[in-house]
Amino acid sequence: MKISGIFYWLFIICFATQFLFSRDWMSLGDKTVLFALMPLIGAAAALFRKGVTVLMPGKIVITLMVASGCIATLNSVHSADSGTTSWGIWLYVVTLLGLMWEVMGFWSRVETQLNKKTGIVINLLVPLLFGGMLLYLWEMMTIGFEVPQVLLPAPSLIGVAFVNSLEMLWADFQQTFLKAVLAGFFMGCVSGIVVAVLVDKVPFLQRGLLPLGNLASALPIVGVAPIMVMWFGFDWQSKAAVVVMMTFFPMLVNTLTGLKSTDRMELDLMHSYAADYWQMLIKVRLPNALPFIFNALKINSTLALIGA
Repeated sequence: MKISGIFYWLFIICFATQFLFSRDWMSLGDKTVLFALMPLIGAAAALFRKGVTVLMPGKIVITLMVASGCIATLNSVHSADSGTTSWGIWLYVVTLLGLMWEVMGFWSRVETQLNKKTGIVINLLVPLLFGGMLLYLWEMMTIGFEVPQVLLPAPSLIGVAFVNSLEMLWADFQQTFLKAVLAGFFMGCVSGIVVAVLVDKVPFLQRGLLPLGNLASALPIVGVAPIMVMWFGFDWQSKAAVVVMMTFFPMLVNTLTGLKSTDRMELDLMHSYAADYWQMLIKVRLPNALPFIFNALKINSTLALIGA
């Protein structure tokens, strides 16, 4: 017998045992019992009719029935009194997890190359099912075993707290990201590119500015942030100033490196066409520096969030 068949048999036996030795299900109302019966029907159908998991409608039905079993057990655990969750429900949960694993198995074996849209949905379905299984197990363990909320709150409690705090989170998001991060990121990157062009144009700036830039980039953020707060106040402007300082010098150094990476033969060709500095910069040197600029943007995207 295959492992899936063993899980189906265990599921049926545990469900029957739960009804024989416990009355928890009956005390929860008809809806919970109905939800609990649906995966039982699916397990029996998959066990006695081998073709039910081969056809696409059968896979969908089995998946929905397993989901109904998860709803039933969650309702049972949330409705039960403190410390009264019976051992039969936990047997039901264990076998339900086995069925969920089997469901993910036959969805992952579905051929997805015939229909592109169906393939995209199925490729997303398996990770979603796995994530749902982890959340289900997390919820059952924290509520069923009465884990203190301070140590590990249940996903449902986290979701409720998140929804209740949406207004405050949106205000913080506007203050930190939309104002400080985006403004500082834009000003730091643009000014870094402009100064890099000026440094490349004027050798004096290269000898005088780069050592100062290396010194400033080595300063820790915990030493820079209090100074910016004293200069710009406690609002988002001080955070944006920290972001500018953290993103300016990586962009400056990377852009300079990219400008100097232009091949000498390309520059000689532009000289033969009587091109001036700005024509060579726009048509040859800046396009060659784009990989370095994008690398600096990638680095600065992380530094901006850290600085804010």
